[in-house]
Amino acid sequence: MLAAAAVGIAAIGGAVYYAARFARIDTAPLPRPLVNAPFVRTPEDTVDKMLKLAAPRENELLFDLGCGDGRIVVRAAEKYRCRAVGFDIDPRRVEEARQNARRRGVDDRVKIVEKDIFQVDLSEADVVTLYLLPRLNEKLIPQLKRLKPGARIVSHDFDLPGIGPDKVLPLMTPEGERQHVIYLWTTPFRSVAGPHR
Repeated sequence: MLAAAAVGIAAIGGAVYYAARFARIDTAPLPRPLVNAPFVRTPEDTVDKMLKLAAPRENELLFDLGCGDGRIVVRAAEKYRCRAVGFDIDPRRVEEARQNARRRGVDDRVKIVEKDIFQVDLSEADVVTLYLLPRLNEKLIPQLKRLKPGARIVSHDFDLPGIGPDKVLPLMTPEGERQHVIYLWTTPFRSVAGPHR
């Protein structure tokens, strides 16, 4: 009984810790937009596959860099009950994502931040999701290398140059328009690209 009580107290303590981390995130708008990439929606089934690979847990913190309409962070909060933060530099996307979080009833676990993704401190994140252009993924590598051990990075369609993924998952969307690819990495990275598993 004492062991069960200790586990319960530890779980509550963990939840309080992650809630405190989450509450410190600044959501103030930027003075001006500077869009790095066009907005292209990730298909819903691809979102589900990305999150299944990353497997966020309830008390973990997920960052989506270039969150667009917020579908990844909203789905993560709905299905995995993790804390999720979406970062986007386009104020229109930021407002759309906030509306989507409110509409789906997860705005207590989702924050949308108007910020340049290259200015984001990733050290708090347990999971990072990406759907960016190759040159942007490459530019993010120094930030991603500072993630804590055991953090997971999932990217839709584009890899991280020179870093071997842990898994590569090809999939065809129901629309059949084209094949998509999902990449998974776990930190610390393998510095040289190796064979896919």
